[in-house]
Amino acid sequence: MLCIDNRCTDVYWNLAAEEYLLKQKRDNYFMLWQSEPCVVMGKHQNVQAEVDEGFTGRQGIALARRFSGGGAVYHDGGNINLSFIETVDRPDFEYYLQQTIDFLEKTGVTAYSDKRMGIYVDGRKVSGSAQCIHRNRVMYHCTLLYSTDLDALNAALSGGQEVESLLPGSATVRAVPSVRSEVANIRDYLAVPLSVRRFIRLLFHYFLEDDRNSISRFTQEDLKVIERLRREKYASEDWIYNKNDNLKLN
Repeated sequence: MLCIDNRCTDVYWNLAAEEYLLKQKRDNYFMLWQSEPCVVMGKHQNVQAEVDEGFTGRQGIALARRFSGGGAVYHDGGNINLSFIETVDRPDFEYYLQQTIDFLEKTGVTAYSDKRMGIYVDGRKVSGSAQCIHRNRVMYHCTLLYSTDLDALNAALSGGQEVESLLPGSATVRAVPSVRSEVANIRDYLAVPLSVRRFIRLLFHYFLEDDRNSISRFTQEDLKVIERLRREKYASEDWIYNKNDNLKLN
C-alpha cells in the first residue's frame, strides 16, 4: 500500500484527490489528511436540512459535498481524515474499520464500532465513515475527532428540521438524513497528552510498519489533474448545492 501524508488543507482539493486515486489509479493507497473548518455532506444529502448556513457563513466555514454517501461531518484542524483506496475482488469495509480501532487501542483508547460503522469511546462517537465502490476499486474513508471544536461542530450541523428534505433537483426522491450522535474528542481519553500533529505522526507510521507499505507523493501530473477536478467539480456551487455528477475526468 502506498501511504500519502497529504498536507493540503483545502477540502475541495482533498475530495478531488480521493476521487482521482479511486478512479484513475490502480495502486492501493492510504491517505491521511486534514481540512480547514468546513462541513462535508454525503452525496445524497440536502444542504438546508443538514447545515446552519447562517452560522457557517458568519464563521467562514466552507460547505463541501463528497462523492460517497453517508451523513454530514464537520472538519477542522482537530479532525483527522483517513482514506483507504484499493483494488479488491470483494469489499471488506469492516477490515479498514478494525484497523482504525486497533490503532486507537494501541494508543490506550478502548474503542468499539456499531452497525453504521461509527467508532465510539465511552458511549460517544469519535469517528464516522462512508464507503464507495467504483468498478473493482473500493474506498473507505473516515473521520477521527481528536481535538475538534465540538461547539462549532454542533452549531454547524444544525440544519432546518422543518426543511422538506428532498434531493436537490428532485420533487420526489428524499435526501439521506444524518443520524445525530453525542460526540467526543479522542484527546480526552489519552493517558498521556499529545498534540494533534504528534498523534497524526503516530497514526501515519502505524500503517507504515507493514513492510509492504511505503511513502508516496503526488506527481506533477497528478497535481494538475486533481486541481482541475477540484476547480470544475468540488469547488463549484453546482456540485455543492445541486449534486450534478455529470462532471467527469477525461
